[in-house]
Amino acid sequence: MAGFWRGRRIPLSWLLLTRQPVRLAVALAGISFAGILMFMQLGFRDALFDASVTVHKMFNTDLVLMSPRTKSSISMAGFPRRRLVQTLADPEVAGISPVHWNLLLWRNPQTRGTRSILTLGFEPGDPLFLDPELSEKATLLTQKGRVLFDERSRDEFGPVAKWFRQGRTVESEVAGKRLRVAGLFAVGPSFGADGNLLTSSETFLSLLPSTPAGSIELGLIRLNSGADAEKVAARLRQQLPKDVIVYTKDGFIEMEKDYWRSSTAIGFIFTLGAGMGFVVGCVIVYQILYSDVSDHLPEYATLMAMGYSLITLLGVVAREGLLLAVLGYLPAYGAGQLLYGVVQNATKLPVAMSNDRAVIVFTMILVMCMASAALAMRRLGDADPAEIF
Repeated sequence: MAGFWRGRRIPLSWLLLTRQPVRLAVALAGISFAGILMFMQLGFRDALFDASVTVHKMFNTDLVLMSPRTKSSISMAGFPRRRLVQTLADPEVAGISPVHWNLLLWRNPQTRGTRSILTLGFEPGDPLFLDPELSEKATLLTQKGRVLFDERSRDEFGPVAKWFRQGRTVESEVAGKRLRVAGLFAVGPSFGADGNLLTSSETFLSLLPSTPAGSIELGLIRLNSGADAEKVAARLRQQLPKDVIVYTKDGFIEMEKDYWRSSTAIGFIFTLGAGMGFVVGCVIVYQILYSDVSDHLPEYATLMAMGYSLITLLGVVAREGLLLAVLGYLPAYGAGQLLYGVVQNATKLPVAMSNDRAVIVFTMILVMCMASAALAMRRLGDADPAEIF
């Protein structure tokens, strides 16, 4: 090892940090903890947004018609189906698909307990989904009383997917009516719904006989190839009555995200949690660097007496902050990856590491360490070369 370092210049900042290994380990543990906290809070927040629009993204549509009373997917309001039919008068509209959307009670076929499940009703022959495999499975719903079950639904709904793959006939009750599982599909739960169910409009209306005649919750509008969705949406907003609102597909997705972001406390809580991790990390790094500078104040004074400028010594402290940021980030990233897998297996939410989040957390840790280093630098002002003589 000595031969390796012979002839090489070891940075002073590294020597200062490693001079007391226990202090360095404590500092890295604190930074890593702050990083893990930020990773988890931001991961939960992003999973909330991503999971809330998983169903939205699978629709084959350019525009979406909804009631202005609808605020999110967990409280969908109905509107007259004839409004959707009226959009066919626009020359750019190629096709439409009415969709029923509601939370219904599913009975666990094993434990007999009930739990709300998001249920969509539609015409099985409509090109409703982007996934061709799911569109093919939808043809199984032409027979009344048949449903497709989301195999990624939470375990509280029962071992439906397992029984179905074993070749067993899986039947259960939804809203008190007997139904049979005709197939499986994969979407996953969200913060608003723990599972999903697809069925035909006929079956859906039999489950909710109180639904007003001609009422739907969602209207999907497909446009001709090359049509400008924004322009068609603006045209339809002028032509249709005010009892409906027209979104582009992207606007439909953003509407749902905005609800969870601004109309609930969940998004704020996760963001606040990430901020608290940042503050905790700042305090830990500042204490470590401040103590390090204080302990080595005579040495810094000696260096100043030898001719080193204050700017040079401030650079040493800044490099200490940079080293702490890099060394503290690496274990936080690894632990974040591991914990994301644990959370995903436990909750089936789409919690996964993303490049954007990895960069954001590293940037936050870097700012945290450099800001703390800047505060600790003020202690160098007390280094007086005259005191060493």
